[in-house]
Amino acid sequence: MKTYDIEVQRLKSARHDMGQIEFSVDALVLPRPARDDGVASSRISLPVEHARTLLMLLKQQLAELDKLQPRSRRSGRA
Repeated sequence: MKTYDIEVQRLKSARHDMGQIEFSVDALVLPRPARDDGVASSRISLPVEHARTLLMLLKQQLAELDKLQPRSRRSGRA
């Protein structure tokens, strides 16, 4: 598995379509060197201000998706 360091430089927009939420971002993506610990994972880093904005956008998109659900499915019961 290839791993990357992804640095989010700017959040542009968020939208949802057909059950997926899509964020447009400007990001710097660099290959991440393999580590000896055996755990292969990519890492996303972003400033706290962007993280707060991302959280607000995600909450907004999820709230819009919840509005589209029938009332019987909004109660939180799975």
